[in-house]
Amino acid sequence: MLPPYLMSRTIDEGLRARDTGALAGWVAAVLVAGAAIAVLGILRHRTMTFIRVDAAYRTVQVITRHVTRLGSTLPRHVSAGELTHLQAGDISRIAQTLTITGPGVGAAVAYIATAVLLFNISAVLAVVVLLGVPLLAVTVGPLLERLHGAEGDYREQQGVLTALAGDMVTGLGVLNGMGGKPLFARRYRERSQALVPLGYRVAALTSWVQALGACLPLLFLALVTWLGARMAADGSVTVGELVAVYGYVAALLVPVSFFIEGADDLPRGLVSARRVVDILALAPDSDRHGARVAAPTGPAPLHDPASGLTLRPGRLTALVSARPDQARAVVDRLAGYQESDATWGSSRLSDIELASLRSQLLVSDNDSYLFGGPLRSALSVHDDHSPEEIERALHAAVAQDVVASMPDGLDSPLDSQGRNVSGGQRQRLRLVRALLADPEVLVLVEPTSALDAHTEATVATRVGAFRQGRTTLVVGTSPLLLGHADEVVHLVDGKVAATGSHGELLATQPGYAALVFRGDSEGVPAASAAHAREGDSR
Repeated sequence: MLPPYLMSRTIDEGLRARDTGALAGWVAAVLVAGAAIAVLGILRHRTMTFIRVDAAYRTVQVITRHVTRLGSTLPRHVSAGELTHLQAGDISRIAQTLTITGPGVGAAVAYIATAVLLFNISAVLAVVVLLGVPLLAVTVGPLLERLHGAEGDYREQQGVLTALAGDMVTGLGVLNGMGGKPLFARRYRERSQALVPLGYRVAALTSWVQALGACLPLLFLALVTWLGARMAADGSVTVGELVAVYGYVAALLVPVSFFIEGADDLPRGLVSARRVVDILALAPDSDRHGARVAAPTGPAPLHDPASGLTLRPGRLTALVSARPDQARAVVDRLAGYQESDATWGSSRLSDIELASLRSQLLVSDNDSYLFGGPLRSALSVHDDHSPEEIERALHAAVAQDVVASMPDGLDSPLDSQGRNVSGGQRQRLRLVRALLADPEVLVLVEPTSALDAHTEATVATRVGAFRQGRTTLVVGTSPLLLGHADEVVHLVDGKVAATGSHGELLATQPGYAALVFRGDSEGVPAASAAHAREGDSR
């Protein structure tokens, strides 16, 4: 607002008064003010850029820390599509919204200052400006409200669509094998097409908001300039004051645009911030921030009262259930992923400090993430295993051929999630990593589901030998694995129904035999007798 005032003084006190000294002085003041504004403009841009980047980075930090703390709780409450949109859209919107604070305060100051300056020139012009700016905001307000409502619906449906796309990509191999890819692709296409009209509606409202945001301030400028020109013509204001009025209103276009942008950005930012806060408000199913007990450092029984399962130390136990979700619930309780009365030794799992628990109890399943990078680092995550230890784990998981098939052996690059190896190879690499971790208690969920029978039988033999003296729980229904377990537990309706060797359960538990042999009633009796004899001979 300073240059218009200085220019009015230059015209009235320099040009019109034909005072060369005053003219030179006021021109110098205009140049100094212009240079100062240029410097301040650079600093403002730097500050706003810093605020945006800093806000985005710190939001990512706090979300990442909390997501890590949530662990297995997160997928039960937040979809992959929601997290994707949180990263792609919400974080940038929050960062953008924070940058309206400084310009918003500056716009308010400029608005008040302009009104004061105009009162010194003309009360009519001051009243027009004081009433005109709020009128602009009121005019755009209803459109902004409709736009934000449409954007909220669009974003929610787009999150669902993104989650569906992620599921399709993750299960592409399975869909191809089942011939279901065209069906899922058609569903995705139909949902995507259903989203198009809402996208057009959002685009139409956005275009109107942007058009009004660009047009209304210009109309406002034209109105004030016309009033000022009429006053200059009848002598109510001087020529210099007319130039000042034009300069004030032209400069006021920037604050007005900030008001309109702020009215658009602030509700969006609040919606995005609420989504972040919703995630931050989630609490882990089992929160151990107050826990101070260390995990047992030696062999100790692990007991789940809800199911009645007890893992005896130093033994390989197999858990069999017709309902994978019930078996997984037992695993979640035994691993401390859910709040329960499960105990390890003399301590409740909920009382054990989380880092200590995770270092001594490990769950490995087919969803376990494989990080990209050199194969050696992906298997030995702390790079603290000797070549002999890695070779021994590779032998136990029958994974030497995986390393041999890669161009540089253990130094070969592994893609994220092991996308450059087959499903069976990924499963064996996960098993190698779990064996190298060598926890006191290792839980393997369906560790051989993607392997052929010969490889599965070899893995079953070698894993037991590798884990000799350590507590191991294997969840699955493969007879090849069950035959090598020290103890087999049959889970029915979430409770332990029978315990014994594989041969004993085949001989005495028809439901177990039917489950293990996939309901093959003709093969069950003969197989049961054979396994019973094998168990007796062992």
